[in-house]
This record gives sequence, structure tokens and C-alpha cells, in this order.
Amino acid sequence: MKENPKHIRISEYNYPLPDERIAKFPLPIRDQSKLLVYRHGEITEDLFTSLPSYLPQGSLMIFNNTKVIQARLHFRKETGALIEIFCLEPIAPNDYVLNFQQTQHAAWLCMIGNLKKWKEGDLHKKITVKGKKIILTALRGKYHGTSHWIDFIWNDSEITFADILEEFGELPIPPYLNRETQESDKNTYQTVYSKIKGSVAAPTAGLHFTPRVLDALKEKGVDCEELTLHVGAGTFKPVKSEEIKGHAMHTEYISVSRSTLEKLIEHHAEAIAVGTTSVRTLESLYHIGVTLFNNPDAQESELHVQQWQPYEAASNSEIPPVEALQCIISYLDRHSMETLHTSTQIIIAPGYEYKIVKAMVTNFHQPQSTLLLLVSAFVKGNWKAIYNYALSHDFRFLSYGDSSLLIP
Repeated sequence: MKENPKHIRISEYNYPLPDERIAKFPLPIRDQSKLLVYRHGEITEDLFTSLPSYLPQGSLMIFNNTKVIQARLHFRKETGALIEIFCLEPIAPNDYVLNFQQTQHAAWLCMIGNLKKWKEGDLHKKITVKGKKIILTALRGKYHGTSHWIDFIWNDSEITFADILEEFGELPIPPYLNRETQESDKNTYQTVYSKIKGSVAAPTAGLHFTPRVLDALKEKGVDCEELTLHVGAGTFKPVKSEEIKGHAMHTEYISVSRSTLEKLIEHHAEAIAVGTTSVRTLESLYHIGVTLFNNPDAQESELHVQQWQPYEAASNSEIPPVEALQCIISYLDRHSMETLHTSTQIIIAPGYEYKIVKAMVTNFHQPQSTLLLLVSAFVKGNWKAIYNYALSHDFRFLSYGDSSLLIP
């Protein structure tokens, strides 16, 4: 890699975004959103239903199949104070699937709303789950960075934590929508192909896809594969430092099956990514492969992709992407595993060289966000032309807004 982006000033990635340009609700029909098409520097526009016509036959498209959980829990203290507990990631057990299956006890790292009103004591709530009346208790544990360890305890061995979230939780829509979650969000804030529970924010580029668009992709001869990245609340975390070296990226959990890795190799390690979460996962795979190339005996914990790892000497290697992916498959073989489970903190910013992603479908992101840095790196700094076009041609912005297809 040619340069380390640590000294990029986030103020250079600002643009005016009036509140009325932020889509508060999605369109009634998902695939009728607008599609900005950026191809080799040229910008045109179309409807999202036309997406397949812009993709080459025989290409590979990768989707993030994560499902948003109802991660916000509201408790009322005896004093009347309302406390919000926002479940960020499972901690005991720290595996999502196992945690959701827990009965009587589960622990999560959480953000607390109205923390100053919860100085001591436990929180209790009587709820009815699957027709059974239970008492859910929340105990506050120690600080973990900016979040708290929270133990959830309930008095029924047949009710799982997944049941409790389903019944009592609220879907966490993005803070910039400035509105309460509505019943309709339970449907519209999930992709039609969401399967694996664990995200606290939707992979929003996927919200435009409908069964008819997915069918049209297959008819066009586009291969479709899935992976999982559980989107953390940190995706909305603004960059507060002047230079991005002061911004700590959040950890996100990823899982990629052997069959998806094999399909990527079949396609010469070239993919069209749906959403920045798929981008971050695919590019992380390359750096995981480099780690395994340099150290085939690496432990699972050593596969985690550190924030600045892609810009450091060991990852600056010219290992071909196909070879990097083959190193991961060899690792799975050695450990008799069908799926790679790991995590990433990768920051993709100007100066980054993309290894696997050759085109991406993505929405329009917040000013001064790490997602805007990722887009800028992809279009070789030409993001302003794209965003100026979108602003001047009545595109809708952010999670429920319109979409773009970027082909550098």
C-alpha cells in the first residue's frame, strides 16, 4: 500500500445535508428507489429495478444476510424514570447463536440511556412471553469502554433470550431518523434475505432488493452468495477527531462459509458487494488470508483484522487475492471447519487498495463518516461529484434513502 491514511482530516469529507433530504421512511415499493450509476467517472441515474442490466453476466454478487434484532429494552424504575438498555454484543456466552438460545440468564455489552437515573439497584419488568408471565431483571456490571456489562435474568427455563427480545425488544432504527420506531419498521428495516440474527443496524444497501430483482439477477447469470457481518451501533459513530488516526473503529463479527470462499475463488477473487458491510467483510478476508499465509498456525484470535493492519508492512504484501482466500480454506481444512468465524475493525480510507471488491451497491452516507471515507477510497477521491449529483437530482439520503452502483 502506498500511503497510510491516519493523517486524513475528516473535515475534508463534509457536505451540506439538509434534514429534508434524509428519508424518514422507505418508499412503499422497495425496488422503485432511484439508482445513481457511477461508471468509470460517468454519472447517470435509473430505477433500482434496472440494476441487473448494469452488471456483467457471470459476475458474483455478495450479500450480507444479517438480521436486525430488537435490541432496545425499556425498563421503568419505581421512581418513574425510564431507562433504555441497548444490547450491542453478546458477552456470556459471546456467541450470538448460543446467547439467543440461553434460558434464565444471558449477558450483553450494552449502552444505557438515562444512565444518571440508574445509580444503583436492579431493574425489573413483568412481561408476558409465549403466554407465560415472567419477571425480567437487569443487573448492571462493570464498564467496558463506552458500554456496560448487563446480566439479564428471568424465571423460566423454557423461555430463551431470543423470545424475550422478540416480545419485549424494540427495533433500533438509526438515531438520525429523529422518530420513534413504528410497527412498519419491523418489516421495512430488514432485507428480504435477512436470516442470521445479530445486527443492531440494517445493512441498508440491501433494503432495495425485492424477490423480482433477485430473480432478474439470476436470469442475467449473476451468481449470488451470502456472508454475515453483524452491524454494530458503531456504524453511526461520528468521527470526532480532526485526523482519523484518533478514531477508534468498532469490532464487528463476521462469518463466511467455505462455499462462499470457494465461489469467490471460482470468480478469481472478484466480487460486486452489496453494502459497505459486505465490502468490509470481503476486504477483511484478504488480510485474514495474508495473516495465514505468513503464519499458517495462527490461532483464531490472531485472525481478527486490526484497524490499521492493511496499511502495515505485513499486509502490504503482493499476495494474490486468490492465494489469500486459498489460505483461509486450508485453515478451515486443518481445523475441520465449514465456516470462518472471526471479527474485523478494518478502516477503509483513501490510500487503501481494494483487493476483492470490483463494484459496490451502496446508499448515500452521512457527512464526515467512515463510510464516506470507504466510498472515497473506492472511487479514487471522486465522491464529491457523486454526492453533488445526488443532492442536485433529488436523491433521498441515508438508511431509507436511494442507492448507487459504483464501478470505478
